[in-house]
Amino acid sequence: MPDEKHYRHELKYSVSFADYISMRARLRAVMESDPHADANGRYLVRSIYFDNSDDKVLREKIDGTNNREKFRIRYYNDDLSYIALEKKTKTGRLCTKESAVIREEEFRRILSGDVLFMRDHDEALLRELHAKMNYQRLKPRLLVSYIREPYVYKAGNVRVTFDSKIRTSLFDREFINRKMSGISATETPQDMILEIKYDAFLPEIIQDIIQVPELRQEAFSKYGVSRRFG
Repeated sequence: MPDEKHYRHELKYSVSFADYISMRARLRAVMESDPHADANGRYLVRSIYFDNSDDKVLREKIDGTNNREKFRIRYYNDDLSYIALEKKTKTGRLCTKESAVIREEEFRRILSGDVLFMRDHDEALLRELHAKMNYQRLKPRLLVSYIREPYVYKAGNVRVTFDSKIRTSLFDREFINRKMSGISATETPQDMILEIKYDAFLPEIIQDIIQVPELRQEAFSKYGVSRRFG
């Protein structure tokens, strides 16, 4: 098993808009807004997920496979000056993420299937994805977009985010078309997903803030819910 110090706990909850408003007010009293957020404390996230024709990534999620991974390319606010290839790994209840910055030209080549350049790339993560695109037949499968409102707390390296307006490009393969709006990936678009990530411990003050009636932890996956249409 990789060095556990790189792993983080990750909790997910579905929250109503009313609970979000109440929780946000309390969080703002003790947490800071992410410095990358805009004046409203939010930013747009777009993630392109990889899977194969056998739906390997989706099936492992549905089956609750204990050790699983997924690759995605992520960028923010439709700004292609910063693009990251990420691999997220889950082992039991712990998660870790590896990341490598890629250029817009490389991003476009990957989406077009021109991936030979990745074989000898300086970044190990690109070399790994290239290998798995060959023997696992991974390819860009769909794009998921959402609005994220992030908060940070230094003790415990805590990150709390509210994600809303989750949309999928399942029937649109023009992944970098800025006019793409997609379709709602959730049954109740007005609700949102609360995510809490932390290292060894979750400070008691944060635990108290997120305690609301009927709040239940769930194994929510943006990729999984976006694939519910096919």
